[in-house]
Amino acid sequence: MRTKLIFSLLFTLALFIMGCSDGEGSASAEGTGTLSVQLTDAPFPYELVAEANVTVYKVEARQIDGDDDDNGDSDEGMDDDSSSFITLMEEEIDVNLLELTNGLTQQLAEIDVPAGSYDLVRVHVKGVNVVLTDGTVYDLKVPSGDASGIKVFIEPAITVVGGLSTDLLLDFDVSRSFVAKGNLDTPAGVNGFNFKPVIKASNMSTSGTLSGTVGTMESESILALEGAQISVFAADTLNTASFTDVDGNYAILGLKAGMYEVVAELEGYLASDTLEVQIDAANVTTQDFILEVDPDAGEETTTSSN
Repeated sequence: MRTKLIFSLLFTLALFIMGCSDGEGSASAEGTGTLSVQLTDAPFPYELVAEANVTVYKVEARQIDGDDDDNGDSDEGMDDDSSSFITLMEEEIDVNLLELTNGLTQQLAEIDVPAGSYDLVRVHVKGVNVVLTDGTVYDLKVPSGDASGIKVFIEPAITVVGGLSTDLLLDFDVSRSFVAKGNLDTPAGVNGFNFKPVIKASNMSTSGTLSGTVGTMESESILALEGAQISVFAADTLNTASFTDVDGNYAILGLKAGMYEVVAELEGYLASDTLEVQIDAANVTTQDFILEVDPDAGEETTTSSN
């Protein structure tokens, strides 16, 4: 009798534990998490351009199951399957991409979505134009119309966990997306632009930020240098670049964790030494540069003027 009672109690306890486990597992797999989407701009070096404008009016994300995620490649056949896409935002947001540099971002969406993996974002834009410093405006055509949106693959896929927030950064490379035609020396020499959108997606939980200042020594104090270029190399290949603002500051977001080589340079100054910099996930790495005046810069100017 006692043995039967103990067995009955153990069986009831096991059923209770299994019920609790199933409940927790279901909440994790079928729950929702928050997906935040931020937009930034890889710096644009053309001094003749005052604005690079786009209107983002819709953002969608494609959810994939475990089998698709393990496949290792992006299935183009799924691109037109609207049923697999979730709308993250559907309102008009006007953005001057040239203002989104050195760590500044524009939030496009922050919404609860089903927990799971997402491997593709579609960004729908219209109203694309370039404004030159002399006020000339060039309206640009969006390739393939605006129906399908700009496809941005997320590699590797980003995972949204139930009850947690996940941040996705979309880096709009303006220098590659707005291709100038004609002579770029003067506004009058520019014949227009072609719009060939290039956007990179970064998971902010697995990527880091590089920031710092660039200056030069003058009268035993540091003078900030505006317009200095900071180039980031991975395996001897240029990964990205940025330019310092009026205060000599720079920031590069969305760098995958790992080791990089970084160099700073500005016309009239000697390029910095190439430094190895470690980027850690979800962290900010600070690297400052002090540039020395190029002693030959003055001689070249004098020679060319003669």
